[in-house]
Amino acid sequence: MESGPAIFAGVVFALFGAGVLTWTGVRLRHREPVGLGVSRIASAALAGLAGTVALALGGYCLTRL
Repeated sequence: MESGPAIFAGVVFALFGAGVLTWTGVRLRHREPVGLGVSRIASAALAGLAGTVALALGGYCLTRL
């Protein structure tokens, strides 16, 4: 009964993480800023870290079923 929320949370985290990493990669490939008013390297690193953490949390939630 408690696996439903874990599956939902895992999928949401995984989709968010994949979306952030994809968006960051596309922005960097087109040489556009990832965040306005912030260093390009710092914003890309922070966005990459956030996407990776979200993917890891999604994997953690999905493996704890």
